[in-house]
Amino acid sequence: MDKREVDVAVIGAGTAGMVAYQRARRATDRIVLIEGDQYGTTCARVGCMPSKLLIAAAERAHQVRQADAFGVLPGDVRIDGPAVMARVREERDRFVAPVVRSMESLPQEHRLMGHARFVDIHRLVVGDHTEVTAGRIVIATGSRPNIPGILKEAKDRLVVNDDVFDWRDLPSSVAVFGPGVIGVELGQALSRLGVKVRMFGVSGGIGGIQDEKVREYALDTFREEFAISPKADTRRVERIEEGVRISWSEGGKEHQQTFDYLLAATGRRPNIDHLDIQNAGIELDERGMPEFDPFTLRCGDSHIFIAGDVNNDRPLLHEAADEGRIAGDNAGAWPEVRIGLRKTPMAVVFTEPQIASVGLNIHQVDERCQGCFAVGEVSFEDQGRSKVIGKNRGLLRVYGEHGSGLFMGAQMFGPAAEHIAHLLAWCVQKRMTVSEMLDMPFYHPVIEEGVRTALKDLSKKLQIGPAPGEGGMDCGPGV
Repeated sequence: MDKREVDVAVIGAGTAGMVAYQRARRATDRIVLIEGDQYGTTCARVGCMPSKLLIAAAERAHQVRQADAFGVLPGDVRIDGPAVMARVREERDRFVAPVVRSMESLPQEHRLMGHARFVDIHRLVVGDHTEVTAGRIVIATGSRPNIPGILKEAKDRLVVNDDVFDWRDLPSSVAVFGPGVIGVELGQALSRLGVKVRMFGVSGGIGGIQDEKVREYALDTFREEFAISPKADTRRVERIEEGVRISWSEGGKEHQQTFDYLLAATGRRPNIDHLDIQNAGIELDERGMPEFDPFTLRCGDSHIFIAGDVNNDRPLLHEAADEGRIAGDNAGAWPEVRIGLRKTPMAVVFTEPQIASVGLNIHQVDERCQGCFAVGEVSFEDQGRSKVIGKNRGLLRVYGEHGSGLFMGAQMFGPAAEHIAHLLAWCVQKRMTVSEMLDMPFYHPVIEEGVRTALKDLSKKLQIGPAPGEGGMDCGPGV
């Protein structure tokens, strides 16, 4: 077995790992980047980009079907499944290729291929060929789909999002388990491409929406396109000759339906369980996950850092890049460890209407403000620009703190949410008050005018003045 000594070892060559490597390399050339399987990030191979390619095809089909509302008569819409999936694969591969080339351009001595395992606090075994002794270690091993046992009964008809993008054609029907971000994006896209879809949930949630009023609005809207069982009690999954037969209980009634495939979109689990992390000498929680500081990414008081999806804190690409930067800088500058900039939380779900979350959700606002907050809202059903373009479905709810008037966060289900989310996130990060936001320019006619309407509603409800306890302000319920 080869033996190597380095200052920094980075485990995982995804987004967080690549950024961590680049940042740590500024401080030392004694560094190694370890990849367990193949180069190419989750985003490029099986996440952000291929899913948006499938969604783009679905949006085109939906737009054509809706064109008669504008006096445009398109005729019948026919979906060429093989052509749809061919474009998804081809464009996906184009996104992956430069990532692979970038990795292969790194110095050979900086790259190792093989699964890494901890031997002790400084030593790693990579595959069965190399032992690495590292002064500092960055864990950036990402995550993988999590599949409940009962769903495995679908056998060869069980797929995860990774598999969907390699399909050569579209199936006739799919049961989607998990109405989270991945499930609702792919479920709606497949439905719009002519696939019969039923989505199964357990808790009644959809798309990660925390605000109950927005969630119910979204559920009602999605139900107009495809079947949703948000609180299903799945009794049995069977692989039969015709496909996958699913039996479930819902609303006091028993149901049964057969599908070509079962898509498991039931969350992801951190790739921590094959690292022999118990040998790393760091504190683990009850789930076997390392305890870490989200602002330094340092595990306890050790020389080990954890970044990206593997820490299960903010599993989004832009967050993985930020965490890779923080972890890489700290690994390179060791023993000096600095707090890194963590940006305002922001998440977007690329359904139609889109879903966006910015800053604190309504439960976090309630906890932070101890009920001393107000909520403003706007429906997009009568919003001018949204009606003009035929996308007038949606609801935006914005949260502000009594006393300070500080803008705390928002949840949205509606048109152009991916763009509005950025504007609102910038406002949260700049710690703007609602009145300061209303002083900003709003053009006419644009969808953003709906944001102004929601902020005006919030402004009317906010009690601006001394903080609670200082001026006797009576904070009503945060609704």
